[in-house]
Amino acid sequence: MILLDTNHVSILRMPPSDRRTRLVERMTLAHQELFGIPIVAVVVAIPLGKHCAVNDISHGRFVSNARSQRMATVGQNRATLDDLYRTPEKAELIGGRIVSLMSTGRKPGRVGGRIYRSLDDYSQQNGGEAFPDNVGFAVPLMASGRESFSPDASWHKGPFPSDPMRFIEGAPTCAVEVRSENDYGPSAEAEMADKRAEYFLAGTEVVWDVDTLAECIHVYRAADPDHPVTYRRGDTAEAEPAVPGWSVPVDWIFL
Repeated sequence: MILLDTNHVSILRMPPSDRRTRLVERMTLAHQELFGIPIVAVVVAIPLGKHCAVNDISHGRFVSNARSQRMATVGQNRATLDDLYRTPEKAELIGGRIVSLMSTGRKPGRVGGRIYRSLDDYSQQNGGEAFPDNVGFAVPLMASGRESFSPDASWHKGPFPSDPMRFIEGAPTCAVEVRSENDYGPSAEAEMADKRAEYFLAGTEVVWDVDTLAECIHVYRAADPDHPVTYRRGDTAEAEPAVPGWSVPVDWIFL
């Protein structure tokens, strides 16, 4: 997504590219030559990855709040949780923006579903609640601008809202983020690190980073966020201390 205004050109959430730069310059010059006035706003949609958005673009699932805050444009109203409720697709509220998450592929979808299935079986016996993809967790406005999370799967010990139709208030106890095809590379890694830090600041105890290409699970804990434990095929993964006593074979997740 490319936004152009009267004073500058801002390419949001995209790596530098001479080709795209030339495209923007040509669009700007063409508009001025045809109409004799500067461009007020032009939006060009470019399919990139799972994270696409209203006023945002990302190569993957993990949008950093610092970058989201830089997306503000003059005269645009700040989005709220009420706006997020009315958003028809999966999205998060970051920096006053509704950041939409694009659909994922077959393997990431199945992997996330199997993790949810295992967490739900655990919940039936041990309490708490497991959630599949697209459930919203509303958090107080963070310094970074984030106001919600929507993990690919999650488990929460509570409390839960009195109205079961509303978002859960607070960060999930355990959050699962499953990588899609564009969630790889230096930029994606930085985004994932930023989002994990935000989860922990909001109160999440454990974050799973599920690598669907390498077929492994990196388990990050709030108590020691810089030293994840990695589980591979043949191992049994866990989420202590967030989900006490729960474990699942990695082979089963990637079946």
